[in-house]
Amino acid sequence: MPVRSGWLMPTGQTRQHTRITNIGATTPVNPLGVRSGILPGTFDGKYRVGGLWMSSTGPMTATVYQGRAIVQGGIADGAYPVALDADITITFADGDPLNDRIDLVVVRVYDNDVDALGKYEAGIEIVKGTPAAAPVAPAAPARSLTLFTVKVKKGASAGTGGIDWAGGASTDLRTTTVSSGGILPVYNNAGVPGAYPGQYQDNDNAHFLQRWDGTAWVAYPKEIGGIAPSGTVTTGSYNGQYRDYNGGQLQRWNGSAWVVYQPPVEIETTNTGAVALTNWSMVAFSGRRTKSGLCTITATVTRTGPQVNVDSSGNIADEQLCTIPAGWRPATDFEATACDGYGDGAANVRADGRVDLRTWSYNGSLASGRNIRISATYVL
Repeated sequence: MPVRSGWLMPTGQTRQHTRITNIGATTPVNPLGVRSGILPGTFDGKYRVGGLWMSSTGPMTATVYQGRAIVQGGIADGAYPVALDADITITFADGDPLNDRIDLVVVRVYDNDVDALGKYEAGIEIVKGTPAAAPVAPAAPARSLTLFTVKVKKGASAGTGGIDWAGGASTDLRTTTVSSGGILPVYNNAGVPGAYPGQYQDNDNAHFLQRWDGTAWVAYPKEIGGIAPSGTVTTGSYNGQYRDYNGGQLQRWNGSAWVVYQPPVEIETTNTGAVALTNWSMVAFSGRRTKSGLCTITATVTRTGPQVNVDSSGNIADEQLCTIPAGWRPATDFEATACDGYGDGAANVRADGRVDLRTWSYNGSLASGRNIRISATYVL
């Protein structure tokens, strides 16, 4: 018998039985019970579940393939580990002459200690449904795990073409289970409640990790403060929650509404590094720049040399006032404003950091002892 169940037979428990059924998969549903289900995984790792798959092999036959599972008995019975270590072929009874029916394919455990059916074994079985105009699947027997339903149309037999396998007669109802504390890969069981807050499942249909909060499965990014995917959140759960809105806009929940998120501007400041040039002394320098490269500087210098008188046109020979430090200079020469409270003019902030005063109020003067302030905002 290729279906083996560990710690079931009263005698004859072999080392092979023990090894092949030692799977340790018990996703809890309560303090004593666990989920019945199939261990996930395939040979190539491309799909969630490969164990106990079924496919047609003839008009009225199908093959159930290798796999391992847990079948939960009654609460006091415990869970039965089951392994199918060789493919097995099953045969469906011919169809009813008048009506369709729905059969179940199950893996079933017999334990005479609790069911009094006279045997200790496990097997793959077909539970035959009742023919009807609108057939429904029969109830699964105790200590069994449903694998598939199969619709057997009326009059079906090997001689009449058999079951409509190509038309979707079979429905995959396999579910998954993993070891306690493991993340459950959802397969036909997305709506099954969790057993404890903090339990996790990977919901392949919704494409995100979910956490059981005691009453519902909550998308993991929503729960811990990550950015909730677009379309998953309508009302925020807490101030400061973020969501991706409409596939591209980041929004923050402020307690009553979603607001477009504007990140704080990261800035740097300085007040050192500027150096006065001949006939001028440095009074103050300040700079403020963002990480994106927008910079504002203010430099204040005092005239220490002889007075410069300005003609009626406002033209003067360029006065070299100071240099500003590296890292705070414009990418190209930039025109700035200058003022001393008596007159004003234009200054050129050069890419090499030198600041030149180029024009001044007509008929004015650059008088000794007066402070000139130069201000500019530019891209570094």
